[in-house]
Amino acid sequence: MNILGVNYIYHDSTACVVKDGKLVAALEEERLNREKHTYAFPNQAIARCLEIAGLAAEEIDHIAISFRPDLEWPRKIAYALKLGPKTRAFSSKELGFVLLATRAFRLWFDATFTKGRKPEVHFVPHHLSHVVGSFFVSPYESAALLSLDGWGEWATTFKGVGRGTTVECFAQDLFPYSLGAVYEAPTDFCGFRISYDEGKTMGLAPLGNPETFSEIVEKIFWVNEDMSVGVDLSYFGFQHYGARCSKKFYETFGQPRQKTKAARFEQHHLDVAAAFQKQLEECVLKIARQLHERTQEDYLVISGGVTLNSVANGRLVRESGFKDLYVMPAAGDNGTAIGAAYYVYNSILGQPRTYVHDDPYVGTEYGNETIQKLLEECKLEHHYLPDDQLEAVTAGLLQSGQIIGWFQGRMEIGPRALGNRSILANPTLPDMKDKINAEVKHREVFRPFAPSCPIEDTPQYFEQHVADPFMLKVCRVRPEKQPVIPAVTHVDGTARLQTVHRETNPRFHRLLKEFEILTGVPVLLNTS
Repeated sequence: MNILGVNYIYHDSTACVVKDGKLVAALEEERLNREKHTYAFPNQAIARCLEIAGLAAEEIDHIAISFRPDLEWPRKIAYALKLGPKTRAFSSKELGFVLLATRAFRLWFDATFTKGRKPEVHFVPHHLSHVVGSFFVSPYESAALLSLDGWGEWATTFKGVGRGTTVECFAQDLFPYSLGAVYEAPTDFCGFRISYDEGKTMGLAPLGNPETFSEIVEKIFWVNEDMSVGVDLSYFGFQHYGARCSKKFYETFGQPRQKTKAARFEQHHLDVAAAFQKQLEECVLKIARQLHERTQEDYLVISGGVTLNSVANGRLVRESGFKDLYVMPAAGDNGTAIGAAYYVYNSILGQPRTYVHDDPYVGTEYGNETIQKLLEECKLEHHYLPDDQLEAVTAGLLQSGQIIGWFQGRMEIGPRALGNRSILANPTLPDMKDKINAEVKHREVFRPFAPSCPIEDTPQYFEQHVADPFMLKVCRVRPEKQPVIPAVTHVDGTARLQTVHRETNPRFHRLLKEFEILTGVPVLLNTS
């Protein structure tokens, strides 16, 4: 049975192929059209996934799309009618968005399946694709379930429990009561792009004082005792598709930062980022604790754009009461292609759960002949090393302060470089962070870099008691090790760790151990 999973309605268009219950390929369209967070229909990603899977289009049995265009329209219309003068703008954007997206799929489908047998198409609600699909590929037989994002169709959350292939939804918040949409306001205020740069807001927050605006922000958004999200909408404009920050937001917090890299960060920008980050963490924690109390489950599965906030995830690990949490490597909208496919496989088609998505390396792969041909075409100087020398030589270059482009095996799915498409450097050099930011990444100086460390060596350097192979749970660097690895230790003493496992990435694991032989430190700086 062959299932094609597709996300294209929202950002991060993605395709995947599930073959007899196994994820054999998953690929984001942005990796092929070079447009980050693209909304484009994933024509190239679909074609490449089918190529990797060895399938022709006519061999697809089912198509799973992570969106139901007919969902919640009575609520949308009722909401739009309450907007008064803003009804027309809201309705045209909402309706136009759905119509254009639906047309894009129909054009592709009609062009692809011109004759013969056609696959059955399933439109899976967005939050089911997020968290229920994630649960079906998690390592847990049962778990509490939590999805948090801006909004999908009309829901902004999903709170429930999964056991085997059975799922119960306790409650969903509806637009405009959205933690994801609220967090876009400080992102915009700090001069970043919304639905794009929220990670920058998270990285900026440790530079500010959350207490400056804490009392105000706690009254702007919160979580009630029944797990529902509360928002004082007078501070925002997203509820009618307007500017993220209202006039009241500026009157309360001051002038926003200009949207240029050269614009200066004032103290109130840092303090706003810090206060909203702190309150987001408190809200997510409160929901998780309520879920833990209600379900009595040991584990939590989370998904949605908000769960890419790895600082909040780290607090969930330490403070929620759950033993651990599973968040797939593509926790944002890109992962809904995978989630929708598994929702169809396990829930709609009733197949048993047999696959655990613990291996993020499900993208494209290139052999030595292809790589050598490209190097020669580009007239780039190159030198071939036998496999038994590669890790040791690379470790020597890293020790000497060289910055390495590390390209091997199949590409990762998700926003994090996890050792197959990575930029690597020596984390023990104090100036390495600034050097990469200035010379390679060309990005803001405050943004931190992540460490990669073999899972067996993690306790020596990090206060982390669970695995984190997808680099989505921030932890503290042990105080005595912070001076040892300054290039990957953030200003607040934390790091977004990747635990590297020999079973899933033997070559990257070997490189880390070779670096340890030379330096005594089994940690590398790893960025995308």
